[in-house]
Amino acid sequence: MEEKKNRKTTRLQGADYNSTGVFFLTVCTKERKCILSRIVGTGVLDGPKVELTKYGKIAEKYINQLNDFYNDISVEDYVIMPNHIHIMLFVKGAKNGPSGTPVPTVQNTVVARFLSTFKRFCNKEYGMNIWQYRSNDHIIRNRQDYDEHLKYIHENPIRWYYDELYAED
Repeated sequence: MEEKKNRKTTRLQGADYNSTGVFFLTVCTKERKCILSRIVGTGVLDGPKVELTKYGKIAEKYINQLNDFYNDISVEDYVIMPNHIHIMLFVKGAKNGPSGTPVPTVQNTVVARFLSTFKRFCNKEYGMNIWQYRSNDHIIRNRQDYDEHLKYIHENPIRWYYDELYAED
């Protein structure tokens, strides 16, 4: 009989992922394949800038559509890097699921529903799954933490070649 893998949760223990708050999310492509965008420009006078691929354009479309689809969230900012996406997500304190029933598990939190729906919509249009199974999230704790993560989103293209998620095409 096969043993189940003991997966370690990346969630902050005791945190309410349905309460009002801001979350910094990172979603990676499978095997960190660089298929979402390219970083172009030298960074001296012309950039660097993010140039989206067809996969990146689809991801951007659904980030923006889901911003309107859910009334309990808003996407504050995001960046689509070659093999990952960072999203600053504001949750407006949804205590119940879409049907009005209590949200019973961590898997059904507002953040988890947003990510699941985002990946599912993208994958349907891609015709395949391009996403890594897990994603990372960080609960923003105060204004300084918010500002630092927002700065990270804006400066990520500049630091691409030094990024821990950097990979050659």
